[in-house]
Amino acid sequence: MVGIGASAGGLEAIQSFFQKMPATSGAAFVVVQHLSPDYKSLMVELLSKQTQMPVKRITDGIPVEADTVYLIPPKKNVKIFHGRLVLTDQDHNALGINLPIDIFFTSLAEDQGDKGVAVILSGAGSDGTRGIKSIKEKGGMVMAQAEASAKFDSMPKSAISTHLPDFVLPPEEMPEQLMAFLKHPYATREGIARKLAEKGTGLTRIYSLLRDNSGIDFTFYKTSTVMRRIERRMTINRYEDLDEYVRFLESSPREQTVLFRELLIGVTSFFRDAEAFQLLREKYIPELIRNNSGKQLRVWVASCSTGEEAYSLAILFMEAIQNNDVAVDVKIFATDVDQDAIFHASQGAYPKSIVADVPPALLNKYFLHKGDNYHISRQIREMVVFAQHNLIKDPPFTNINFVSCRNLLIYFQPVLQQRVLEGFNFSLTTDGLLFLGTSETPGEMESYFTSLHPKWKIYRCKGKRRVVGESHVVGKYEHKSWGGVGGLGRPDTTSPAKMLEEERVLARFVETVSGAYLPFALVVNEQMQLLQVLGESRDYMRIPFGSPITDISKLMVEDLYIPVSTGVAKVFRSGEEVSFSNIRMQDPDAHSPRYVNVRIMPLKGRKNQPPLAALFIQEQSNEGAGVKSGESYDFNQETLQRINDLEHELQLTRENLQATIEELETSNEELQATNEELLASNEELQSTNEELQSVNEELYTVNAELQNKILELTEVNNDLDNLMNSTQVISLFLDDNLDVRRFTTSAAQLFNILDSDIGRPLAHLSHNLRDVDLIPLIGRVNRTHKSEERVVRSVGGDFYQLRVLPYRIAPDAYQGVVVVFVNINTLQHAQQELNRVSLTEGLIRHTAQIGSWEWDIASGRMIWSENVAEMFGLQSSADLEGDFDAFLKILHSDDRVFVSEMADKAVTEHGVFDIDHRIMTPDEAVRWMALTGKVIYDEHGRPQRMVGIIRDISASKELEEQVQEKNALLASIYRTAPIGIGMVSERNLLWVNPQVCRISGYEQSELVGQDARMLYPSDEEYEFVGKEKYRQVLVNGTGTVKSRWLRKDGDVVDILMSSSPVDKRNLDKGVTFMVLDLTNLSEFPELAMQDRFNE
Repeated sequence: MVGIGASAGGLEAIQSFFQKMPATSGAAFVVVQHLSPDYKSLMVELLSKQTQMPVKRITDGIPVEADTVYLIPPKKNVKIFHGRLVLTDQDHNALGINLPIDIFFTSLAEDQGDKGVAVILSGAGSDGTRGIKSIKEKGGMVMAQAEASAKFDSMPKSAISTHLPDFVLPPEEMPEQLMAFLKHPYATREGIARKLAEKGTGLTRIYSLLRDNSGIDFTFYKTSTVMRRIERRMTINRYEDLDEYVRFLESSPREQTVLFRELLIGVTSFFRDAEAFQLLREKYIPELIRNNSGKQLRVWVASCSTGEEAYSLAILFMEAIQNNDVAVDVKIFATDVDQDAIFHASQGAYPKSIVADVPPALLNKYFLHKGDNYHISRQIREMVVFAQHNLIKDPPFTNINFVSCRNLLIYFQPVLQQRVLEGFNFSLTTDGLLFLGTSETPGEMESYFTSLHPKWKIYRCKGKRRVVGESHVVGKYEHKSWGGVGGLGRPDTTSPAKMLEEERVLARFVETVSGAYLPFALVVNEQMQLLQVLGESRDYMRIPFGSPITDISKLMVEDLYIPVSTGVAKVFRSGEEVSFSNIRMQDPDAHSPRYVNVRIMPLKGRKNQPPLAALFIQEQSNEGAGVKSGESYDFNQETLQRINDLEHELQLTRENLQATIEELETSNEELQATNEELLASNEELQSTNEELQSVNEELYTVNAELQNKILELTEVNNDLDNLMNSTQVISLFLDDNLDVRRFTTSAAQLFNILDSDIGRPLAHLSHNLRDVDLIPLIGRVNRTHKSEERVVRSVGGDFYQLRVLPYRIAPDAYQGVVVVFVNINTLQHAQQELNRVSLTEGLIRHTAQIGSWEWDIASGRMIWSENVAEMFGLQSSADLEGDFDAFLKILHSDDRVFVSEMADKAVTEHGVFDIDHRIMTPDEAVRWMALTGKVIYDEHGRPQRMVGIIRDISASKELEEQVQEKNALLASIYRTAPIGIGMVSERNLLWVNPQVCRISGYEQSELVGQDARMLYPSDEEYEFVGKEKYRQVLVNGTGTVKSRWLRKDGDVVDILMSSSPVDKRNLDKGVTFMVLDLTNLSEFPELAMQDRFNE
């Protein structure tokens, strides 16, 4: 299953990805984006054009199918559980941040394990960074978009900075690598590489390469975990044979580094397992704080990775100190074997995604938000010391009150778990606490710990185990030699695991036997380093506080220092056993001294093993004191011999000195007094020098800090100077006495001021302002600490915005004032022009009955210009306040649905909103309005608001109705009149009514558009009628002529025609005519008929 996370700029990246992704990959794709909760997503439609795979919007509980793309819906988070996608409502934290990509990737890792693939594409922020850590922990694969190809590179950059992505590519190149990964045998079949590893030496060679490259031996890590990571790297690099991959690994230092990081992947976060940290906060940490009041409390966070857990504990300890009001010096040692992780942790910078883990109150208190990251506050950072440390090889810390080692032991084999736990047992003080992961226990060390909370694995140390094998008190564990106690010379052919198990059996046997029968014993090497201890050491050794010391000469009590040092040196020189008897030891708790015997003998070992020596110390009974053992070396005799040698040497030295004294006696007497004075002066100077040296070191530290501060201040000062000068803002900085402290170069425009005027009272300087009493104004602000501003003019007529502000040096402390002048000529002129335009616009709106409006689509709120209320018949604009639904209620009930649908259509289809509708005034009158608007979208294509105008078209609507009524009347007359009616323009018939057709015998289609001469028997008669009508029109405005028409069937009929021009001044616009058939009216006198026709 492939999870794809994208945000801003991700649409193009997603499209590029799926354009190249085959439709039959066998994988399912879940695309998680940051979607707006207010608008419908069009991703299904858009993405369906880029791929042949089905594209579905996720519904709750939908099963996942191969070769299908699933898209997250708005307002939801998605998780996968047992192969089904589960939707939940977005859960914004107190800072308003929701991280859907992290949420899905984390669930993908839990549900699909190493079958999960995470892809990070373009986006702002760091969502997905936490999630890919979970993917990698479970053995999945991670891809990130190359920064250069991302429109917004924050998300890919954050992912790449973790070094976790297996591929960093442009989106269009990702499918090729993804297909190679999906089709690789190790991605489809389980455990192939593991079976190959069992047959050959490939795994051993890999362990050796990693140890040589990193210094870390992974032999005792769990083989299954190591092989899963190796299989994943073989899949990424397209290798199927383990030996081939080993050869590639040997030739590629980069791949060695990548594999090393893969094996060290540790998923951590702030306050991981919140319930466990809440338990620590409420109970166990306050208990530790109270029990160590006035002391140093030491904490060790082993395998700290990138530091989140160490800082989490530091915050809880700081909270406990403040809440309990106790003085405790908490020092946290945070260690990890990975140097890169330690470096990252020491920076104390984390992506914004940590807001999902850190409670808001603690985030605001202990973190600083800088750019895209949150930085640990100095207060917490100084509590933690980060260091590279190998739990297996390096000695543990001592006197630790609290050890945290979570989710590391689960990757170790039992023998290695035991060794690490022995180190923790040694480190912890009595009653110290051990904090393990939820799947971890003390194992065989359980008898040395008391379980305080079984669920969250919190233990208390209840006893110390005497470590017989590798001692964590002294020396470093070298994994190369599994020699066991005393280097017993077992063959190298035995496997390390079996050798270590045999060593443990032998160690248990030696521990039992030594406690019952053997004296106190030590094993040392040729460098006098202590390697192992048998028996109780407190009577013979003194282990100092702090870091482990291995030098035997510094560990032995004073009475044993000389015999042990001398004897060990002699054994390594001669290779023979040395014994000392009757060594007197002063016991402050006893009335009489004790006597012991010391026996030192070489230890035999295999060839090429370093020489070792065993030292035995045995108490003598009082009866045996002073009696020498048969073969022992007499320590008192040796001491006397040494004294004699020293006395002889001293005697020779005295003789030489005496000769020298006699030779220089004269000079010595003269210089004696001076010498004594110089000695006294030298002692004083030495003392003074030591004091000066101490002061010098302190001053050097302070000086270095001050130098950094000076550089910072210089940069800030330069930045401030450049900023102030570049803005062309006139600024004056005055002290409490209103003396000039600083000013910008542009201040010379208004003040007669020079650099030499710094320190002078402002009142002594003349200025070019008029109608403003500047000094009293500034003095008032200096007294009241309340800023004032006003518009002032210069003598030259320029306008300035004057601001006088108190100069703040602390939240409630002030020191002088700041006087700022901003030239607002352009603004003033623009304001005047705006006022003129506004007045003109108001007059136009009032005269033309036009108003403006704006609709905020997200909130629904509508804003109207003031004159709209009058257009709607309302008393004031306050009656119009409300949202779009309130506007719909003003509309005529028959128009509401229509207006709403047209508005939605304009928003979704990017169209223009242009409709006519009716409104109902408060007095139930109906008015017609024309509403026109346009939608404004943001840079992501999301609609923001609609703006437009509204016109009162009631009068035009009324006129339109009147015209329609008259047109209807004319149409009726046109159709039913008993006389013919028509219109001619430039001799062509434009239109005729049915009566003209009846009289002429032609169809209407045969007449319209034809030359009118076709209706006359001859051209001469047509010309005569035209001239006669024209003559009468010039005199009377109309013309009436009796004439004849030639019908279609050839008959000639008598007609009476009356004509009138449309425009008397321009006859080309056309002439209307009426015609009467006189065939059946011959009985009427001509004149009477003409008069009636004219009527």
